[in-house]
Amino acid sequence: MKNYNKIFTWLMIVLTVIGVGIVFWGFLGDWMANNALASESILNFAYIMVVLALLAIVVGVVIGGMHDPKSLLRLGISLLIIAAICFVVYLIAPGTPAQGLLTEQPSAGTLKLTDTVLYLAYILSAVAVIAIIVGEVRIAIKNRKA
Repeated sequence: MKNYNKIFTWLMIVLTVIGVGIVFWGFLGDWMANNALASESILNFAYIMVVLALLAIVVGVVIGGMHDPKSLLRLGISLLIIAAICFVVYLIAPGTPAQGLLTEQPSAGTLKLTDTVLYLAYILSAVAVIAIIVGEVRIAIKNRKA
């Protein structure tokens, strides 16, 4: 297990250095020079990172499922709950047109998806703050009893 931690640590360091290097390259050069080459490279790097994250999730699920088959059931239930929340948020999202946009307005579907992503970001931010507060309170209560 120690070897895995070293591998993942070095992998994270390498990916961080690559990401920082690409950002500095974009700031040193002009973002819009060469047909926005710096912006495109950052987007391509982001796409690669998303693919790597998805592959890591799939590998983790396969390994976890081999060691504990019940974890697959919990994962399935969790995914259903997340899908239901996303669906409800999509139904609630208004899809209002962008104000102050001087160019052509995006389609209604694009506006609805944009509002959905914004609402999901708000929900996730609130859940993260609540989780931090609850975790700190639990640690404080646990340490006081000891």
